[in-house]
Amino acid sequence: MHKPDGVIEIFLQPGDLYFGDRHTRIRTLLGSCVSLVLWHQHELLGGMCHYMLPCRRKPGKQLDGRYADEALHLLLCEIKASGTRSSDYRISLFGGGNMFGVQVKRNIGHANINAGLELLVAHGLQCHATHAGGDGYRNLIFDVWSGHVTLRSPSQQQIATRRYEAQPS
Repeated sequence: MHKPDGVIEIFLQPGDLYFGDRHTRIRTLLGSCVSLVLWHQHELLGGMCHYMLPCRRKPGKQLDGRYADEALHLLLCEIKASGTRSSDYRISLFGGGNMFGVQVKRNIGHANINAGLELLVAHGLQCHATHAGGDGYRNLIFDVWSGHVTLRSPSQQQIATRRYEAQPS
């Protein structure tokens, strides 16, 4: 989608999150990590997190966006600071791909997806859309001014070809 003048672009690394206004585009690249995308249609506010794990084993001194529970808490703090209500946001969940090419016993992508969905329910929030699981990565672009999310992910054929190309000879 065409980017209006004056829009800033934010790229989220794993563990990052950002909450902004109508002058914001947020991007990230997801593998087994998950992003929650929140958008307020009337105020044109929104945010995204990029978490790596469901939760940490030992509590830390400050909140850390690498963990689903803490990333959502940080986003909810941003919503509160904006003077809006979390129930007024459209929420989507993306990512949680299997990056290993074979079924593994402990699939961190699935654990991340489940953690995100369970946390939303625990906070009384509804997930309106998902594109989660499967194999491979996702390139995610969120335009806060419109609520539009662009998602690019490789086809199964592309994934298979890349795995074949990566095999040692």
